[in-house]
Amino acid sequence: MAQGTLRLHNKFASQFLSTRRDLIVYLPPGYEESTARYPVFYLQDGQNLFDPVTAFNGQTWGADATADDLIARGRIQPVILAGIYNTGVRRISEYTPTRDRQSRKGGKAVRYAQMLAREIKPFIDHEYRTRKGAADTAVGGSSLGALASLVTGLEYPRVFGGMAMLSPSVWWDGRSILSMVRAYRSRIHGRIWLDIGTAEGSNPSQIVEDARLLRDALIERGWSDLRYCEAEGADHSERAWAARFGSVLEYLFPPR
Repeated sequence: MAQGTLRLHNKFASQFLSTRRDLIVYLPPGYEESTARYPVFYLQDGQNLFDPVTAFNGQTWGADATADDLIARGRIQPVILAGIYNTGVRRISEYTPTRDRQSRKGGKAVRYAQMLAREIKPFIDHEYRTRKGAADTAVGGSSLGALASLVTGLEYPRVFGGMAMLSPSVWWDGRSILSMVRAYRSRIHGRIWLDIGTAEGSNPSQIVEDARLLRDALIERGWSDLRYCEAEGADHSERAWAARFGSVLEYLFPPR
């Protein structure tokens, strides 16, 4: 089976956030030999996507192997995966939409969205043969990374036409993300994948209920192209998200 290739861009600098971060890019099989242009999926916590050396607890999503397999079987269109590394201690701050009233942390997700839409996407579009329109551009992540992805999609609906939220941390700051969704006024509603495991955290039933509240808020604001999934027995881990990543790709990037 043909395999894609990985390229690393070190220490990407942003005017919106002070910390530099690495970008890891998966190019689908045949990219180097073709002149075609490709859709792009921007993913948070990029160090967890491909390499066990950089991944949390050594557990990756195996995103490259999953994409290779689905492309080879014609289940998805060839797609570029652009992983944005998190910045360690600043991850919570950059991935959350509001400053938590108790911990006094967080609240820079809008700046993070600016970086994604106004700096990282133009950089990827310049470096690689991409299809630049919103219909061919998605953003996604897990846990707090799912919140950052949702904020990015809400802030830039004309840039990111697809969103994927795996096990979103809806609980953050009294479920402040629900207020952001309810305040959404654009007539643009792209595709959304939203999921949750039924065995996440110390209070799984509450975690599932939070995900259902987010699903309902999105539907109330006009999203109809929304796939919601409750993964039976799945916990809050890279392994669980890896198991669902193929379904995410099939939903957001079906064959043309």
